[in-house]
Amino acid sequence: MKRPIRIAVAVLTAFVAQAAMATPEALEKVQKQPLNTTAIAMFVMFVIATLGITYWSASKTKSMKDFYNAGGGITGFQNGLALAGDYMSAAALLGLTSMIFFNGYDGMLYAVSFFVAWPLLMFLFAERIRNLGQVTIADIASFRLDQQRIRTLMAFGSLTVVCFYLVVQMVGAGQLIQLLFGLQYNYAVMVVGILMAVYVTFGGMVATTWVQIIKAVLMLFGASLLAILSLSHFGFSIDNMFEQAIAAHKSGSGMMLPSKLVADPFEMLSLSVGLVFGTSGLPHILMRFFTVPDAKEARKSVFVATGFIGYFFLVVTVLGTAAIVIVGRNPAFYEHGVLGGKLIGGGNMPVMHLAKAVGGDFVLGFLSAVAFATILAVVAGLTMAGTSAISHDLYAMVIKRNNADAAQEKRVSRVASVAIAGVAILLGILFKDQNVAFLVALTFSVAASVNFPILTLAIYWKGLTTRGALMGGIAGLVSAVSLVVLSPAVWVKVLGHAIAIFPYDYPAIVSMTIAFFFTWIGSLTDQGARASIEREKFDDQFVRAQTGIGSSGAVSH
Repeated sequence: MKRPIRIAVAVLTAFVAQAAMATPEALEKVQKQPLNTTAIAMFVMFVIATLGITYWSASKTKSMKDFYNAGGGITGFQNGLALAGDYMSAAALLGLTSMIFFNGYDGMLYAVSFFVAWPLLMFLFAERIRNLGQVTIADIASFRLDQQRIRTLMAFGSLTVVCFYLVVQMVGAGQLIQLLFGLQYNYAVMVVGILMAVYVTFGGMVATTWVQIIKAVLMLFGASLLAILSLSHFGFSIDNMFEQAIAAHKSGSGMMLPSKLVADPFEMLSLSVGLVFGTSGLPHILMRFFTVPDAKEARKSVFVATGFIGYFFLVVTVLGTAAIVIVGRNPAFYEHGVLGGKLIGGGNMPVMHLAKAVGGDFVLGFLSAVAFATILAVVAGLTMAGTSAISHDLYAMVIKRNNADAAQEKRVSRVASVAIAGVAILLGILFKDQNVAFLVALTFSVAASVNFPILTLAIYWKGLTTRGALMGGIAGLVSAVSLVVLSPAVWVKVLGHAIAIFPYDYPAIVSMTIAFFFTWIGSLTDQGARASIEREKFDDQFVRAQTGIGSSGAVSH
C-alpha cells in the first residue's frame, strides 16, 4: 500500500522539478505571466494532504461495501459538502465569472440553471435512491426489471457520461496548469490521471469523499475571501458595485438585460433542461446518496449541498460583477495594455486577474491551487462512478450474475480504476488542441436523456417495463449523441461544415423528450407475462422507496 503512494509522491516531485526547469520563453508562449511559486507550493501541499488521506482511507477500506459507499458511514453534513465539492467545478469558477464579466445578465442565468437542479434532486430522488439502491444507479433501475439487460444499459450510459466528462476535466486540467503554473500540458494530464487512480484504487469512496470535502472547504474559503476583498473596493455596497459595473461595461445598462446568449428562447430552454435534469442523471452525483446511513441523512445531504452551492453561485456573481470594474478598467490585464482588447491568458481569466488585483500573488496562488484541486476532486468522483459501473454492474452482477467473490470483485475494481485513468490520460492528450465545449453539452444531454428518464419512471411509474426502459434508454442515447454531432458546436466548429443540420448546441429538450416517448410507448405496448410481473412488483418497490423498509444499504460480499 505504501509503495503506490510513494510512486505518486515521486511523480509529483518530478512535476515540481519540471516547473523549476520551465524556460522563460516557454512560459511566455503559454501564459504570458510569471510563474507563481505560491500556487505550486499550495498545490503540492494539497496533494500531499490528500495522499495522506488516501493512506489512512486504505486502512479503513476492508470490504467492497467500504470501497463502493464508504460503508454507509458518511454523515449527511459531510456528504453535503462532498456533493458541493463534486459540483463546484473549476469550470463554474472560471467559466461563469468570465460569462458574467463579458455578458452580464446571461452569465447569471447559467448560475441559476445550475442551482435549480438541486431542489429538484432533493424532492424527487434523494430519499428514494438511498432506500432502493446500494452501489450504483443501476440498482434502482433494475430493482423490478430485468437485471442483466437494464444493468448493462445503465452501466454503459454511466460510462458514456463519465468518459465524456473526464475528457473535459483532463483537457481543462492541462490548460489550467499551462495557464497558471507554466507547466507542460502532457505532464499535467499525466499527474492528474495518476493521482485520481491512486485515490480511487487504494482509498475507494472514503478517500474520494474526503478529497471532495477538503476541496469544497478550500473553494468556499477562497471564493469568499476574494469576494470580501473585492467588495471592499466598493465600500461593501452591492448597489455601488453594480452601478460601477454598469458604467464600466461595454453594454452599459444592457448588461442587466438578456442578450445574444438568450436571443433564442428555445435554445436557452434546452440548455436549462439539460443542466437541470442532466444533474439528476449524473452517476457520480447520485451514487453519493449510498454513502450515508439512511434516507434522512440523504435528504440532509442535498439540503446542505443546496445551501453551499447556492452560496457559491451568489459569490461567483459578485466576483464576475466586481471583475467588470476592477479588471475591466485596468490595462495591466490586457495584451499590449489596451483596454477592451484581449485579456492576458484568455477569456476565462477574469477571476484570476481579479485575485491578483485585490490580493496580490498570494491570493492568486491560493485560488490557482484551489482551481486545480477542484479538477482532482471531480475526476476522482467520476473515476469512482466508472469503476463501480464496471466492477459492480458489469462484472459482479451481469457477467458473474452476483456470484463473484470479494477478492475477484476487488481485483476488477482496481484494474478498472487504473484503466479508466489510462483512458482519461490518453484522451486528454489526444484532445489537447480541440474545442471540447461540445462534450459538456453531450455529457448533460446523455445524463438527461438516458439516466434521468429511466430512473424517474422506474421510481414513479408502475407501467414501466424492461422493454420500454431499453427502447427509451437507447433512443435517448442515440438521439443525444447524434444531435450534438449535427449541432453547430460539432458539425460547423469541429467538422468544418458551413451550416449545421441541427441548429442548437444543446439538444437535451429534444433527446429527453424522445427518450420519455419511446420508454412510454415501449412499456405501453409490452403486454407479456414478464411485463405483468414487473408491474406487480411496483407496489413492494413503492413501499420500500417511501419508507426504507427492507433497505440495509448492504453490498454483496
